[in-house]
Amino acid sequence: MNKCSNVSNNKMPDEETLIDLAELFKVFGDSTRMRILFALLGREVCVGDLADELVMTQSAVSHQLRILKQAHLVGSRREGKSIIYFLADDHVRTIIDQGLEHVEE
Repeated sequence: MNKCSNVSNNKMPDEETLIDLAELFKVFGDSTRMRILFALLGREVCVGDLADELVMTQSAVSHQLRILKQAHLVGSRREGKSIIYFLADDHVRTIIDQGLEHVEE
């Protein structure tokens, strides 16, 4: 068996994990969802404010937020009649930061 010196010794994840990972990256593969994630960096925002900021309809923003929530990238909480959205955790910020760093190289 040939061995290259820079072959990783990382254990290959199981197929289900690889499928889940691919699905996660598909969610990041949409520029509208990326705009929403950037808008949520470091702050909490309601749908109406996001829609105004991104010059989109509330319906379109809500649709994308639903996808982001299903992927556990965005969380929400109710505040009176409004629902406030935020990044789910620091992992989301790290993925965005590292992706941005990679494309700007």
